[in-house]
Amino acid sequence: MANKEQSKGSVQSLNRALALLQLLAEHPDGLTLAEIAPLAELAPSTTHRLLSSLQALDFVSFETDTNRWFVGLAAFRAGAGYLRRRDHIATARQTMRELVAQTGETSNLAVVKNATLTFVAQIECNEAMRMAVPLGARGPLHASAVGKAILAFSPSPQRDNTIGQIEFFSLTEKTHGTVEQLRADFQLIRARGYAIDDEEQSIGLRCIGAPIFDEFGEPIFAVSISGPTVRVKAEKVEELADYVMAAARHITDQIGGIAPRAN
Repeated sequence: MANKEQSKGSVQSLNRALALLQLLAEHPDGLTLAEIAPLAELAPSTTHRLLSSLQALDFVSFETDTNRWFVGLAAFRAGAGYLRRRDHIATARQTMRELVAQTGETSNLAVVKNATLTFVAQIECNEAMRMAVPLGARGPLHASAVGKAILAFSPSPQRDNTIGQIEFFSLTEKTHGTVEQLRADFQLIRARGYAIDDEEQSIGLRCIGAPIFDEFGEPIFAVSISGPTVRVKAEKVEELADYVMAAARHITDQIGGIAPRAN
């Protein structure tokens, strides 16, 4: 019985210690003991004992000048270990399958690097008329929903640098032909949370894309659906976009990302 009670106490202490670590992770400017205890709903003495145990393992640190506690180096190493092992594409594929089931259209995953848009995953729908893109294929940044979704939410310096490398060639009469047109589209994308390729890449094809964010709140991928305009009708865009944005949020959560706050 004593061993059972001891084990129960150890689990409780572990849960409390991890809760304190999570609390500090949510406050990058640190917290004092007087601030931590009520937030954790623990007695100050219990809080200090748990923090001291975490400090001994380097999971938290204490700054004597300010009397504040912070997340420690060991916590960073543990988090970095998770970041190294996660597979974004494998994680996204299950959500993409669900997106296809919800919308009936093909789902794509793309990344932008060195001003180049690359498709890295695709789940095809069962329709005879559907979009098919070979993995590794490149796409036009200024005329694709995934490319515009990533760029619209990228930090300004990075976005400006990428825009400067775009060749504004026309694919259809609806393709953005100038920087000004593309920037105006970015404003709409940021306001509503998703991008549309409205026959800008190919007449008769409409795509809806939303960004996926990393732990720094920066877009690293975009997920989309694509299909013929006879199915992805203009009046259905908002409804379908809700599914795409929900998928992007879910993948962001799954990979430990953080969506930026709305302005």
